Amino acid sequence: MTLDRALLLVQAAATAYLTGLAWFVQVVHYPLLHAVAPSDLPAYEARHQRRTGWVVGPPMLLELVTAVASLRWRPPELPAPWAWGGLTLLGLVWGSTAFVQVPLHEALERQPDPARIRLLVTSNWVRTLSWTGRAALLAWAMARVMGQG
Repeated sequence: MTLDRALLLVQAAATAYLTGLAWFVQVVHYPLLHAVAPSDLPAYEARHQRRTGWVVGPPMLLELVTAVASLRWRPPELPAPWAWGGLTLLGLVWGSTAFVQVPLHEALERQPDPARIRLLVTSNWVRTLSWTGRAALLAWAMARVMGQG
């Protein structure tokens, strides 16, 4: 297997995992924060942030490295705009995570607030839909590359 195809495969696997996780978080996990008693929410959020890092950190880094690498090493069947489009969606994921979701989690750890939980659920659609778009781009890329070889 060539480097460009290996990077594509790893990126597709990481993105598929994160897309599934994003939908679970969007539909199940974040809405259930409303069921946590306000007095328990700060401790819950502290544990949530610690544990979530182990589940999302490594695949997010792997996805980022392979997405950046795809700018240089991509299968010849894939046009450059494909790589740039995927990286743009990933920029939305990382930006939303850093500037919206993480600060909201930190704020909920300090002060429980149902409005912040609603904002967390609503704003997380940026990540959910961006990862879904990436999954679609990578599925298309895998089909195109597999159809060529």
